[in-house]
Amino acid sequence: MSVPSSIVQAFAPTGRLRASINTGNPILASPGPEPGSAHGVSVDLARGFAERLGVPLELVVFDAAGKSVDAVTQEQADIGFFAIDPKRGEGIRFTAAYVLIEGCYAVRNDSPLTETEQVDRPGNRVVVGQGSAYDLFLTRELKQATIERAPTSPAVMEHFLQHGCEVAAGVKQQLEAEVQRAGGLRMLPGRFMVIQQAMGCPRGRGEEAASFLSAYVEEMKASGFVAQALQRHGIQGAAVAPAA
Repeated sequence: MSVPSSIVQAFAPTGRLRASINTGNPILASPGPEPGSAHGVSVDLARGFAERLGVPLELVVFDAAGKSVDAVTQEQADIGFFAIDPKRGEGIRFTAAYVLIEGCYAVRNDSPLTETEQVDRPGNRVVVGQGSAYDLFLTRELKQATIERAPTSPAVMEHFLQHGCEVAAGVKQQLEAEVQRAGGLRMLPGRFMVIQQAMGCPRGRGEEAASFLSAYVEEMKASGFVAQALQRHGIQGAAVAPAA
């Protein structure tokens, strides 16, 4: 399949496709053995897109979603992998989602909280990863509880435990792993949001480029590529998003 030169130029103005990778969400990617390396579903998608364009791939790896968003917004990277959010949409054009994951809460075993709906009450401090999709969402949605921000999503549980906060928020699988590791904790039933993970590019790259990226994501979902990548990397509890 021949790709128009205008599309290649839009996505790889430096001659390489710079893909912003967030290793703070293990469903998307995890750090590799070498500095600056990573592996995971988002890396597989980035590699496939670079091959589609016929250009080399350069990974730009970050440990937090906010840093990854900034890199694409500021055009220090050409594509990225993010949860769709209107605030981020000011600088990024999103595709439709390729994976759906859940945002959930964890509390101590002796917490009086038993339902997700009880979290938004005065006196509850909810720890989130700064700049994460659920930080942005809960900042809009929580009216009475207080939000405290850990530097990254993987640092949420440490902040929660060290500061004696009432609630830890995060990606379901990540929280479940921390609850099992730390002990004395439990998940609240249900979820507070469904996180729609999508690809995105800087808004300045134009409508044609955004449409090309969206078509790529739809093809990767329909072909089974995303489902196979989730299985290959041992990701459980995440669902392939429906066709747009």
